[in-house]
Parts: sequence; structure tokens; C-alpha cells
Amino acid sequence: MSSAATNMRLKLPVTCLVLQIILIILFGTLVQYNHDTDAKLWHKGNQSDYENDFYYRYPSFQDVHVMIFIGFGFLMTFLQRYGFSSVGFNFLIAAFSLQWATLMQGFFHGMHEGKIHIGVESMINADFCTGAVLISFGAVLGKTSPVQLLVMAMFEVTLFAINEYIILSLLGAKDAGGSMTIHTFGAYFGLVVTRVLYRPNLDKSKHRNSSVYHSDMFAMIGTLYLWMFWPSFNSAVTAHGDDQHRTAMNTYYSLASCTLATYAMSALTAHDGKLDMVHIQNAALAGGVAVGTAGEMMLTPVGSMIVGFLAGIVSVLGFKYLSPILEKKLKIQDTCGVHNLHGMPGVLGAIVGAVTSALATREIYGNGMADVFPDVASGKVGTSLQAGHQALSLLVTLGMALFGGIIVGFILKLPIYGAPPDTICYEDNLYWEVPGDEEDHHDHQLATVRADEIEKLNN
Repeated sequence: MSSAATNMRLKLPVTCLVLQIILIILFGTLVQYNHDTDAKLWHKGNQSDYENDFYYRYPSFQDVHVMIFIGFGFLMTFLQRYGFSSVGFNFLIAAFSLQWATLMQGFFHGMHEGKIHIGVESMINADFCTGAVLISFGAVLGKTSPVQLLVMAMFEVTLFAINEYIILSLLGAKDAGGSMTIHTFGAYFGLVVTRVLYRPNLDKSKHRNSSVYHSDMFAMIGTLYLWMFWPSFNSAVTAHGDDQHRTAMNTYYSLASCTLATYAMSALTAHDGKLDMVHIQNAALAGGVAVGTAGEMMLTPVGSMIVGFLAGIVSVLGFKYLSPILEKKLKIQDTCGVHNLHGMPGVLGAIVGAVTSALATREIYGNGMADVFPDVASGKVGTSLQAGHQALSLLVTLGMALFGGIIVGFILKLPIYGAPPDTICYEDNLYWEVPGDEEDHHDHQLATVRADEIEKLNN
């Protein structure tokens, strides 16, 4: 089925090899182990080996890594003829993005005497950045070539690192679980890219843009992995001790509350009261997104449950009513509904973070204020200014995502990447060897020959 325009025989190998060679050169020039990783530096001190950051951070890294490669990958397998591409392209762009993110984030956050120092925490942060790219991937799923996705990842990772630096370093905002930096940025960047890449004749592939029983079951595997490991995702880089403990707990209860709200709204919005698997696969995760910014704050368990409850309601309503409007009126063809799972819950999470920051007091946080709001604890800013920085960070993120998405969208629109035509979107065998296709083709040819022979006999 692959035509000359979509043939990846040279495009994909050249892109992968050139990018990886550049990465190897840059790593060899700029990257070195940090204190917790370097044999000479670690053994120079008198600390116990069990004080190494590996033992604190690696379990969380494992959980986040599973979310990136299994959770996000399988969540997108709902399309009946696009499972290979959902998991396979997710694998490809994640492997590239985590390397490029190590360099970009290191350039802004981890430069020491001209070198980027890396350890387990930088691995986690690189996975976070990769998560934003995979969210954008969900918006353009089925309509882009692997070369387009790699180019998109290269630009998005760079913009992500700049946005993250502005928000976390310059503005001093808090966003441990990435409601703003990961989910809001990734969603709206992807939405703008897919708007620029708008396909007026995509309805010719509409019959493929749907699920079947087994594809929805595979997608549910991704949902369950993401749901179970989301407390680790939000708490992975928070301060040791009560901060990490609290973040995981807040996420835990937010997800649980969100799930019940999702089931309730899914049945309530259906005319026959039946549950919609699309809602369960996606909206049940919105609680993890919405509690990301305020997760390490003293949100309280009941506050977390309220946030999750609202996120579930907003997400289901988005899938049910808003997505059709976005496609019809604004021409935004959002394949996975990332606006409903990541965009709106991400904005909700940013607002919750700003409000919770404004309500922070020393009576509530005590000495823990230094961990959660170090600028407030040092007297550099007051709680109202901290809340203002949180709100400003949301605006900065939206601005970076929207303008960055427009520029990258037009770059991806160039007719050099082997993008699929409107008539063959959401189709694996355009880029993959799909088992059974050759046999099906042979059977079709045989049936045609037999039909011709029968027609000749009849005549």
C-alpha cells in the first residue's frame, strides 16, 4: 500500500541515524556523570552507599518509565488498524526524546563548568519531557509519518525545556506533577500542530478512525498502567520525606474520586445509560493530571478528592460535547482527545495550584514551607505574589505551546516527510509489515480469478 511519497526506505533510516550520531557526539562532548554516579566522586566522601540518590529515586523512575513506554503506548492502541504504529512510534519518539531532553534540560538546569551532569533525577526529568511529546503525539495520531514525529519531538523538547526554565527557575513556580509544564504544554502544542496540519478530506479515512472490541481492551491496559503509577509520576522529583509522601497520597485519592465521577458522567450523558469505554480509558486519568501542580502542597485529602471529582466531570463533558465542536467549528482533529484528558485538566490543575499557593501560611506548613515554597520561606516573595507567579506560569505555558505549535506545524506541513494521504490515515500497513496482509491479498486475487472464470463459463 505504500507509495513513493510515503516510502520510508531512505527517509526514516537517514533521519534516525543522523539524529543518533548527533546525539552521540553531543553526549561525548557535554555530558558526564554527577556526584551520585561517578565512581571517583562518590567514593571521595564518607557517606553510606545507601544515601546515594539512586535508592531514593530509582523506584519512582521505574514507574514513570513504565508509564511512558507502556502506559502512553497502549493507551493509543484503540484504533482498530493502528496498533503497531501507536506502540511502535511511541517507542521510537520516546527513545529519541529522552536523549534530546537530557541535553536540553541539562543545558538550562544542569551545566557545571561547561558540562551537563546527569543522574537518576535527570533520567526522570527527561521522561517527563518525553511525556509532553507523547501527549502531542496523541493529537496527531494516525495522520503523521514517523519522520514527522521525530522532527516534531526535536522542536517540542527544545521548547519544553525553555518553558520549564522560565516557569521553574525564573518565575519560581511549583509544578511537581507537571499540570502546566507537561500536560497543558503537551496538549495545546499538539492541538495547534494538528490544526495547522488540518486535513479537509479526512472523512475518507473515517471508517478506520474507530475501535473494535479487542483494540479497546488493549487501550485499557495502558489506562490501568497509567492509573496505578500516576502517584509515582507526580511525586518522582519532589523533596524526600513528607513532600513525596503527601504528593503520592493526594494523587491516589484524586484518581479514585475522578474514576467514580467518570463512571457517573459517562452513564449520565448516554441516552441509554450505557458506559462509553472512551470515557473510562481517558477521563478516569484526569484526576492525576489535575492534581499535578498542587500535589506536593497541603491540598488535604478532601481537597484532592474534590479536584479529582471536578476533573472527571470536565473530562467526560469534553469528550461528549466539546470535541465534536472543536472539530466542526475550529477544525481541530484531535485523535485521542488530549484536550479533554490533558488540556482542560491541566489548566484546572494550574488554577488549583495558584489558589492553594495563595492560601499557604506558616501555621499550615511550619518548617515544611522551605520545601514546598522556598521563595516564600526565605521572604523573597509573599504568598500572593507566589500565587501570581503560578497564574503567570499558566499563561506563559499556553503562549509557548500555541506559538510554538504554529511554527512547528508549518514546518511539518512541508511535503518531504512522507505523511499519509487523507484516504489512508489510521492504517498500519502504510509503514509496517503487517502479518496476514499478504495472505489476504493473495486470497483476494484468487477470488477475483475464480469469479472471472465463472463469468466466462456462464457466457
